Amino acid sequence: MSNHCEEKRAAFRALHKQDIPFVIPNPWDVGSARILHGFGFQALATTSAGMAFSMGVCEGESTRDTVMDHCRMLVDATPLPVSADLEKGFADTPDGVAETVTLAGEIGLAGCSIEDHTGDRADPIFDQGLAVERVAAAVEAAHAISPDFILTARCESFLWGGPDLDAVIRRLQAFEAVGADVLYAPGLTDLDSIRTVCQSVTRPVNVVMGMPGATFDLDALKQAGVKRISIGSAFARLAYGSLLAAAQEIQEQGSFGFSAHAAGFAAIERYFRKSP
Repeated sequence: MSNHCEEKRAAFRALHKQDIPFVIPNPWDVGSARILHGFGFQALATTSAGMAFSMGVCEGESTRDTVMDHCRMLVDATPLPVSADLEKGFADTPDGVAETVTLAGEIGLAGCSIEDHTGDRADPIFDQGLAVERVAAAVEAAHAISPDFILTARCESFLWGGPDLDAVIRRLQAFEAVGADVLYAPGLTDLDSIRTVCQSVTRPVNVVMGMPGATFDLDALKQAGVKRISIGSAFARLAYGSLLAAAQEIQEQGSFGFSAHAAGFAAIERYFRKSP
C-alpha cells in the first residue's frame, strides 16, 4: 500500500486523539463525498443504508463485492481518509469477518466498523462470546494491515429492542479488552447515557447524530466525553426525503413549488470542478 495511504491512516488515528470531538460525515456516493470534502471535513465514513438506497435495494441486501467496489470509489473520490460501514462483516464466523477486514485494507480504507447484528430479525444480536471473538479477529486483521488502521466495534442492541445500558457497556468493555480502537453503540438518546458510556471505557467513543430522537450540539457531546460524531444515513435520508416530498407534491397537488428549494448548478458544481 502506498505511503499516501499510510499517511491518511495516521491522520485518521490522530483525529481520535484530539481534545475536541470531530464530525465524520457519511456520503453515499462520489458527488456527496466531494461536497463534504469541499466543506472542510477531515474524514469520511460510508453509510451502508445510504449506499443501498442509491442502488435501489434495502439495507443489508448488498453483497460484499458490491460494498467493496462502493468503498473503493469513495476512497478514490477525495484525498480524505475513509472508514467503511461493513455491517456484520458479511460473515458470521470470526475468520470470515477477518477476511472482510483484510479486503477493506487492500482497497485503501483508513478504518472500518464491525457490528454485532446478525441480520436475523428473530435473533438479532450475536451471543456475547461469539460477538467478542468476531471483534478480536477483526482487530487482528486490522492491525496486520497497519498499526493506524482504526477498527470500530459496534454494539447494536439499542436498535433491536435491547435497551439495557449496563449490558451494552459490558459488551463495549469486552470489545475494548480485545483491542477495538473505537467503541460505538448507536441508539443512545440522552446525554447521561452517552456520558456513562464514555466514562465506562478508555477508548474513543463514536455517537451518531441525525437519527430520530434527541440530538445534541458539539459542545454538549464534548462535555459528555465523545471523541467522534457520525451522521449515519441522515444525509442520504434527507436527500431522499426531499425527493419523496417533491414527487408527492406533483402527484397530489399538480404543482412544482419544490423547485424553489433546489440548489442551483453553480452551487453544486463548485465542488466538482478541478482546481486550475
